[in-house]
Amino acid sequence: MNTDQAYEMLIDAGVTEENSILTVRRWLRERKITFEGKGQNKSGYQFNDTVQALSMLKDAGIAENQGMQIVQRWLSEGRVQNIGRKTEYISNGTEETRSLRVSRDSDSMIRQLKAKIKAQDEQIKGIEQLHQTSIHSLIQQRDKLQKEWLKQEKEKNELQYETKKLLRENMDLRNEVLKLKEELSKGTPKERKQQGAQLPLQTNDYRQKLGLSKSASQKEILAGYKKLLKVTHPDHGGSPEAFHYIKTEYDFYKNRMKG
Repeated sequence: MNTDQAYEMLIDAGVTEENSILTVRRWLRERKITFEGKGQNKSGYQFNDTVQALSMLKDAGIAENQGMQIVQRWLSEGRVQNIGRKTEYISNGTEETRSLRVSRDSDSMIRQLKAKIKAQDEQIKGIEQLHQTSIHSLIQQRDKLQKEWLKQEKEKNELQYETKKLLRENMDLRNEVLKLKEELSKGTPKERKQQGAQLPLQTNDYRQKLGLSKSASQKEILAGYKKLLKVTHPDHGGSPEAFHYIKTEYDFYKNRMKG
């Protein structure tokens, strides 16, 4: 049977045009039909026997009862050459009321069903294993993220504690400076000048505020201020007042460096 004959056969059997085209293409790939010219075979038959005709209709998705009626009609129209060995006609007295009955091999069908069930069980087992592996992996990722979060939270609390401590120390130093300025303001200009000249340099105060060693460089001091600014920033849960205070100190120190 060629492609044109197969297509005409499917249309005649009531298959939609789209499904007929798809079925013919599949049969051609499976080499069930050939790609030849139009028309029927030289013998005039499209099928060798009723078994072949019924098998192809079933493969095209046509129900068995409907396929038997179609094959019976094709047999009477001369499209089917012989009656297959696995089919027989049952007559109740007239040729028009003959029906086609196909015998099935029950053992073969049972084996096929068992094989399908086994394949599906293996597929389900594989899916379950993949699911369990995915769950285990997600749990590990969750635990890892939770540990990382706890670590970050601990560091944040420690930085906040250090920030508060530095702020208190900074406030104490500022109060000392204000107190000294107030005492200087009470003296004469000459005395204020002399006392001002005797005041120690405040360079090391920034190191003390930031908890750095006396030998810390200006770069380390700037890095310390930047770290405090990051911790006290309102976007990171810090206090706006503390951030403003440290920002003022930071800007003052930078300006002093430039001067």
